Amino acid sequence: MSDVHSTHKDLIAPVRAAMYDFDLAALRDALHAVCAPDVVFHLAFPFETIRGVEAYVEQVYAPLLAALPDLERRDHIVMAGPTPEGADWVGCGGYYTGTFFAPWLDIPPTGHIVHMRHHEFYRFEAGKISEMQALWDIPEVMIQAGAWPLAPSLGREWHVPGPASSDGLVPGPYDADAGQATCQHIIDMLEHMKRHPSQGGPEVMEMDRFWHPKMMWYGPSGIGSGRGIKGFRDWHQIPFLNAMPDRGQYVDEINYHFFGDRGYAAVTGWPNMYQTVTHGGWLGLPPTDKKIAMRSLDFWRLEHGLIRENWVLVDLLHMYDQIGVDVLARMREFNKARVGFDVETGRAQ
Repeated sequence: MSDVHSTHKDLIAPVRAAMYDFDLAALRDALHAVCAPDVVFHLAFPFETIRGVEAYVEQVYAPLLAALPDLERRDHIVMAGPTPEGADWVGCGGYYTGTFFAPWLDIPPTGHIVHMRHHEFYRFEAGKISEMQALWDIPEVMIQAGAWPLAPSLGREWHVPGPASSDGLVPGPYDADAGQATCQHIIDMLEHMKRHPSQGGPEVMEMDRFWHPKMMWYGPSGIGSGRGIKGFRDWHQIPFLNAMPDRGQYVDEINYHFFGDRGYAAVTGWPNMYQTVTHGGWLGLPPTDKKIAMRSLDFWRLEHGLIRENWVLVDLLHMYDQIGVDVLARMREFNKARVGFDVETGRAQ
């Protein structure tokens, strides 16, 4: 008899199949079959929280399919497992792709292939999805369209790959000991990470103890990716902590949900960070002295007991919204110079 976590992967397979050869009616049916009637979808800005399958399909997927009529979804990570709190989750990571023929969220179409990363986490109760937490890398689409209106990324912007080991569609049966060991490695690593800067310099993080020398840190668009501990620190961590040195000081206000599956681990939470922008430098922003909530959904892959790859998505548009920057409105100002867009509104004619 199949274990519960392998069963959950099987239950979500028809949803994934309906989005590979994208069929809106099949997707609707597959979601109704696997979701609880009161399912809640927590999504990236500007979608935010949507309740119920019908609203989710019509407000989220129908417009995306209209913009990319040959839309398909490709998953390179599908993993599952229990959290220490006893909840059961499935995590999917990959990207949506298709030919960008019509505007989406007022992002101007390119007529070319476009890709958009996704991290989507599904919580199961009694064999049904009761909650989803998901981030889509909307800035990635804006960058490909030449319409990113803010500071350029410090890291490398590229089409982020799947696992180098090609084993991200984690097979059953579920190995509880392996999943727990991977998860504990990540939890220990993060506890050490939070020691810096409040308890000392970079050495207190003991990064060599947890990370592979050739680690890849795949950050969200707007931040970009880095290779090795130096690349991670130079292009993300140093400016991030310089701007928000109170990282890790509000753990009583957030909930982490860690789960592991063989050599993979994931964390979900909505939000899972609170920090205060007290100094400048991160993303070219000045200090705002605003405490902000941050949504970050992550995957890690261990190799020989060390983290070789880390996929990270952060809801940057939500972060900007909290400090009073309307990224989509500024993008529409960019659009005014484009043929086929109304010069007053920046929207497609």
